[in-house]
Formats: sequence, structure tokens, C-alpha cells
Amino acid sequence: MILNDISSEEEFARIVRRESDTLELKTGASGKPLQEAMVAFSNTRGGTILIGVDDRLQIVGKQLDQATDERIHAAAVEAHSLGRYEVREITVGHRTVVAVEVQRREEGIAQTSDGRILVRRGARNHAVVGDEVWELVTSRTLRRFEQAASRVPVGHASGAAFERVCTAHGWRGDAHDLGERLRERGLVVGTELSIAGALLLTDPRATVSTSKFVIEVRWYDDTGPDYRRRLVIDGALPNQVEQAADTVSTELGSDLVVIGTSRRELPRLPRVVVREAVANAVAHRSYELDQSAIVIEIRPHQVVITSPGRLPENVTIATMRQAQAARNPVIIDVLRRCGLTEDAGRGVDVMQDVMRDEMLDPPVFEEIGQFFRVTLPIQGPVTTQERAWLKDLEGTGVVESSDRLLLVHAARGQVLTNALARGITGLDRDHARTSLQRLRDHKFLLQQGAGGGVTYVLDTAIARTAVRRLSVAEIEEMVLAEAETRPIRNEDVRTLTGLDRSEALALLTRLVERGELKRRGARRVTTYTRSAR
Repeated sequence: MILNDISSEEEFARIVRRESDTLELKTGASGKPLQEAMVAFSNTRGGTILIGVDDRLQIVGKQLDQATDERIHAAAVEAHSLGRYEVREITVGHRTVVAVEVQRREEGIAQTSDGRILVRRGARNHAVVGDEVWELVTSRTLRRFEQAASRVPVGHASGAAFERVCTAHGWRGDAHDLGERLRERGLVVGTELSIAGALLLTDPRATVSTSKFVIEVRWYDDTGPDYRRRLVIDGALPNQVEQAADTVSTELGSDLVVIGTSRRELPRLPRVVVREAVANAVAHRSYELDQSAIVIEIRPHQVVITSPGRLPENVTIATMRQAQAARNPVIIDVLRRCGLTEDAGRGVDVMQDVMRDEMLDPPVFEEIGQFFRVTLPIQGPVTTQERAWLKDLEGTGVVESSDRLLLVHAARGQVLTNALARGITGLDRDHARTSLQRLRDHKFLLQQGAGGGVTYVLDTAIARTAVRRLSVAEIEEMVLAEAETRPIRNEDVRTLTGLDRSEALALLTRLVERGELKRRGARRVTTYTRSAR
């Protein structure tokens, strides 16, 4: 039963009437009873749990505050293989209640944290035992799609992709027991490759009857719907992950920043984050949805990766960092052995933690229809110059992660107080004071005043190390100097300056129009040399 806002308690009583095989009423969000209802609904038809209603249909009320939300998610995470669920607040008359809508699990069975299997019968949750367990298990699809036979003969597993997977596992390609090893790892079923085997050991465009097990990279100039360029990356899955990550990282390039007399290059997106996002899309996509490719959109201020298939049934956006569920464990295992992804369950952690450490905005995760989307922003709360400056200061071994925003605000001319430091860092009074005093003791901040009126400003010696990005004129001089020594291409300019492809092309075109460079060739074989002076 899916409920929306209801105008009165009388109308609520008329609609709801009583508990049933799809509805449970609770006055509070107690962990164990809540988990039992969620497990029972997952194993039967799905259903709704209303929190804030007693057994007599009296509305006692419940708001979806942080504590309630955390208790619901904790109960769900501690269960095993729970069905998908959604938590929301609805209004009944002048009061609010919390609705937990649980979907039926399509594959496998759900269990409570202590291992019990429950089903919903009428208004009660019943434990399943004996033959009933077998009946429930056999009524579900037990084999994952990736482990189904692909109709691709084992003999098609050859070449570089096959050798790469064998090397990653430490297998000899001519070992007498290689067939058994492939079967044990879920790569072979009988005399055929499994779906996972065909994806990992062959080029699926040539062996599997679909053209959509690929990655499409699209370039956009703005937020509009039309892309200006498209690249299709195919081949075995490990090669797709590697090539897509390289393509995105190369295209984005780095920001070149000068700190005093030294230069520092800062990738616009950390490569490990790009690689992990691509690997997760490949490893967790639904290969049953074979009419859609993985799509990577490269936009001026963000990279968006969209893959077919929603999150696994027992994982939600709210719990994806804590909950672990693998749609394609065979594929994940091979990508991990090839060094292309972190251990199972670590992908989201890596993306979030590295983006935070690089002082970039956090990745955004969304479910849109039957697709899962990850957005990686190419921006953050600090400028590129400030990022470089902070990395230089962190090299001293004194600056901690909680200090960085304090130093940024001080560098921007703000006078720091304990109250302002708490607001910036989220620390409590004592820890904020400790951070300020430690930065003072290490000569990063200067203390002004004493007692309750103490303030802190950036030390002038530190302020003199402020960074600046190379000016347009300085970048042009670098390119012209390089063109004096050899013919250069767009990619040479990107490597030298940290500009992206379109920025490098604009710079080269500008220098040609001014007569400082000569252009030879066309398209991908275009080169530039220094004009005679």
C-alpha cells in the first residue's frame, strides 16, 4: 500500500482499516521489530510500515528527524539481502507519520541480522523453517545473470584479454587445469563462457549479440543536450575501464600553478576518482539491460557517468557507503585483480574521501529511472591557487585536514575567532581552540588580544607564499619556446600547460593568427612550428 498525504484521521481510518499482509503499524522506530517487518515484506509481496500509528489506528505522530532516519537505516543495513526500500514523511490531518515502503526482493531471500527468514502472512511476520525454506528459495531466481551461459565457446577466450586475466590470477595459459580454474571463478559454464567470461576474456561486440556493452564518452561545451564529439570505447572490460579513465584524465588535464619560484600541477579531477567511478559503473551495471551503454559526459564543470541498472535491492543512496552488495561479483573480482578498482565495498569511500582530501566538492549519486548516475564536480570550496598553496603547506607535516579551511579563510583576510573557527570546521569549542593555538605555535597564525577577545590572522611570512596561476602571456611564452625546439601538437600543449583540448586549440589558433606560429597538416596530424622572426 502506497499512501500519500491524507486530509484527516477519519479519512485515514477509512483507507487503512487494519494491518494486513502489505501494511504494518508501529508507534516508534524500534530496531528489531522494524527489521523483522522489512525482512518479511522483502520475502513476500512488499509492503508499507507506518511509524507513528498504534494498533487502533490512532495517530500518535512521528517526524522524520535525523534520529528516526538513522534508526531505520541501521535496521536495514544490519539485515541480510533486504529488498529495496524508501523512507518518507506523510501528513495525516495535522500530524505527520513516517512511511517505510519496502519492495519485494526479486533475487535470493532476505534474513534478519540473526539469520531468520521471515514472510508476511496476514498481519503477522512468520518464521520460515524446514520445507518452507526450500520452497521459498526455489521460487526465486538463484543464479546471477553474469553467471549464465553466454553461448560463446570457450575457445573464443584468447589473445591479450585472456592473457591479462590469466596473469592477474597467476595462471599459466597452458596449464592442464586451466579449464577448471575458469569454472571455479565463474568465467566458464560447461563448454561455454559465462556472460562475465565473455565480457572479461573477449571483445563482447564481436562475441555477444549486443553493441551496447561499451562505454560512450561524449564532450559538451555547456549544459545543453547536444554533444560536439563522441568516442566509443569497446573491447574486454578491463581495457574499457583503463582506456576510459585515461581518456577522461587526459582530456581534463591539470591546472598549472606557480608557488614562489616552483610550479605545481594539480589534476582537475584526481585520476583515482575517475578510475574508480568508471570501474564501478562497469562492475555494477545491469548487463540484463543490454540496450544501453555506459555514458560518460565531459562538461566544462563536471564529469557525469551514467550506467544501466539501479542500485542492488538492499542498497540505497543513504546507505551505499555502509551497505555492500555486488550485482556482478565475478566481474568485480577480476577488475580488482587487474588493479582497476578497490576491494569490494570501497569504491564509494575512495571517491568521497579523495575528493574531500583534494578540497573538491563531493561526488553526487543519483538513481534516475532504471539508471544510476555519478557526478564528479570539477570545483570546490577553494580556488586552484588555494589548493596548491595548501598542498605546499601540508608538506611541512604540521597542517592537518581540519586546518585547511581555517588557513584559507585567514588568507582571504578574515580575522578568525573561536566561534568562526567552529562554524568553518564543525569542531566543538575545545577542538577549535586547539587547532587555532597549534597553527599559532607553528607560526601559521598570529594571535591578537587575549582571553575572551582573542583573534587570529595569517602570519605575514606565510602570506608572502601566496600562489598565482600563470598568466596568459606566460603560458603563451612557454608554448612558443617549446615550438622553437620542435614541431608541437595539441596534446603537447596540454601536457606542457595543463590546458584542456579546447583551451589548447584556442591558444594555438590565437598564436597562428598573430603570426607567431605556423600551422601544418589538418585534424589529428596538425603540427605547429615557430614562425621565423
